[in-house]
Amino acid sequence: MSFGRMACGLALLATLAAPLAARAEPPLTMVIPYGAGSPNDNFARVLAEGMSKRLERPVIVENKPGANGILAATYVARAPADGSTVLIGGTGPISLNVMLRPNLSFGFDSFESVALLFEGPLTITVPASLGVDSIPELVAYSRDNRRALRYATLGPGSVMDLYGLMLAKALDVEVLRIPYKNTPTSLVDLMGGRGDVSTATPSALLEQHRAGSLKILALTTAERDPAMPDIPSVTELGYPQLRSSYWTALHAPKGTPTDIVQAISNAAIDVVRTDAFGELLRKNGQVEKTGGPAALDAQIEADKAHWGQIIKDNHIVLD
Repeated sequence: MSFGRMACGLALLATLAAPLAARAEPPLTMVIPYGAGSPNDNFARVLAEGMSKRLERPVIVENKPGANGILAATYVARAPADGSTVLIGGTGPISLNVMLRPNLSFGFDSFESVALLFEGPLTITVPASLGVDSIPELVAYSRDNRRALRYATLGPGSVMDLYGLMLAKALDVEVLRIPYKNTPTSLVDLMGGRGDVSTATPSALLEQHRAGSLKILALTTAERDPAMPDIPSVTELGYPQLRSSYWTALHAPKGTPTDIVQAISNAAIDVVRTDAFGELLRKNGQVEKTGGPAALDAQIEADKAHWGQIIKDNHIVLD
């Protein structure tokens, strides 16, 4: 074979190999700090499927539950900054853990913000047997009975715990924090008269609200949710200071290249903005709140002001 033909053959092989090399990009692992079968796990798997099509690379969901999200966040913080790993983080796994636990091996600066995805409200909920139909009536109940309102938490520093403290300050009532391992157990006690208030998410207790065993007094939102038109917002009831939510987002290890971060961000946001994903959010009491790295940076700063003040005021420090 002549040198010329050999050169042409090699050039042709290189041309054919180029798209194959592009398709050989390694999988993107999406680490989730929750167990399989949870609502967040479902969100992650639908998100991964949509992102895989848009990025033209496999997106794999890896569950790493435990330690309030610390295991998953630590894993991603230590992962190579090459665009192969992201964390589905949020209010608890990132913001609250960092602000509550000074001895963590990671901090806010351990991650690149990728994309803000969606958020969900909390509720102010009471057992129907309490005979309370409004927030002022709840305050009057506490004062008339001269005792603290018993409210459920998922442990010190959880979103439910901190919101309960925020509620106590805003309404000027005494509260007694009752820790639980999970929300369903807390709701059993609430319906059984062994609790007075829950701030659980609407998806966790909407069925009991509609059945009449629990009463959601308000959502912690600015406006009513069209999916729950009978439930007022704290803002319309005259308590804008009680607005609060928890968010979900994507984070990458610090140092991940900007172009890769942006590509992952664009793909994730595109999926969340689809009608199908929007319907999934609505069924689980969530709403779209999408934005790129700058939007997520702004959300974290807002958390520092909002949740950080509650943590500081109540002198909460965890190991």
